[in-house]
Amino acid sequence: MSDHLLWYLSRASGVVSVMLFTAVVVLGALTAGRRRPHGGGATIVIALHRWLSLGLVAFLAVHIVTAIADGYVSIGWLATVLPFTSGYETLWVGLGTIAFDLMLAVVITSLLRHRLPERLWRLVHWAAYASWPIALVHGFAMGTGDQPVLRVVTLGCAAIGAAAVLWRVLATHADQVRRREIEAQEWA
Repeated sequence: MSDHLLWYLSRASGVVSVMLFTAVVVLGALTAGRRRPHGGGATIVIALHRWLSLGLVAFLAVHIVTAIADGYVSIGWLATVLPFTSGYETLWVGLGTIAFDLMLAVVITSLLRHRLPERLWRLVHWAAYASWPIALVHGFAMGTGDQPVLRVVTLGCAAIGAAAVLWRVLATHADQVRRREIEAQEWA
């Protein structure tokens, strides 16, 4: 495989990974929010969240393997799991490694969810909220200066994901008005 093909494949799989990661974060925020879907809608959203997560893992694996196999820069296999050990762009590759390690913890605990306490799974799953912006910074910083489309896609993902997370944090219960009315009643 030519070095140019590996370079393009690494970039493309990285961009698709950021887009999928954003979609997964948005769907995760939707399913965990106070106004989450119910019934059949919830089933569809949760299934989509899981399938896109699987796609994310596949594209991320391609991104990592092609980045290392591309001989243009020296990254090394250790840098995929141990942050800040890369000989190339140590900080930015290190941030990608941290995002990957956090995501790996989320994936492993999700696969073991039925064997873990719910609180532990939820706590580790919150790592996705840290992993996603770190991955965005990695993608933005590593994006090629002469390829502004890569940076625009990353910024777009940041805006979409931030809106979903903000909605998740600020969303009230669907019956908020009724809750306030009941709260205001005097109880004899």
